[in-house]
Amino acid sequence: MRFIRRRPSERFKAALLPLCASLSGLLASSAAYAARPFFTDDARIVDEKACQIESGIQRENDGTEYRALAGCNFIGNLELTLGGARSNHDGRMRTTDVVVQGKTLFKSLETNGWGAGLTVGNSLNPQIHHGAISNLYATVPVSFSFRNDDLIVHANLGWLREKELGQHRMSWGLASELKLGERFWLIGETFGQNRGRPFYHGGFRYALVPGHVEVDAAYGKRFGSSTEEQWFVIGLRLVSPAFLP
Repeated sequence: MRFIRRRPSERFKAALLPLCASLSGLLASSAAYAARPFFTDDARIVDEKACQIESGIQRENDGTEYRALAGCNFIGNLELTLGGARSNHDGRMRTTDVVVQGKTLFKSLETNGWGAGLTVGNSLNPQIHHGAISNLYATVPVSFSFRNDDLIVHANLGWLREKELGQHRMSWGLASELKLGERFWLIGETFGQNRGRPFYHGGFRYALVPGHVEVDAAYGKRFGSSTEEQWFVIGLRLVSPAFLP
């Protein structure tokens, strides 16, 4: 899943971020699915007939953003996601993003193998956009498994149309998940666009209930920037068993 990163001096110009994962990067059926807080997407989807909810709180210098994303797999190879974000800046709460996304796989990621897929979505800001179509994006995520899934690497290449600026941009991302224990992962990534300096982001993920309940925390910043372009994020991911008809 993707949100647009905002910076104080360029509120509507920042990097497009795949979800959340957002649904951004998520784990055995679900245990191998790269999870929040990645902005780099992965070549995995939630299990067939199952759903997931990802939520997070992101603190920046100029305010706080709250995110929630719900994704379900109804037919086996198509994960549909709907979600949004609300921010609190200068004491004012407002909706900053509404996201609709679909993701499918060309090749499922296997242990010590690789996988690839396609993510297509639309992100709009109700404060500045009119109509249902605004910031369209498409991403090709490719993932590689090493050492029996102890190390998983994700690479992205994508396209973004920023409606308010009338611009088309290329987006990219590179991320890794390093398993340090049965329930603990170190995560890191770098991502950006074909214009401007890229971002980096790192932290950890912990499975309270393996495959079903995960928490994460991470810190991110733009390369070569001041402390104004940094953020802290805490997230929670819930994954259901198969229950859909």
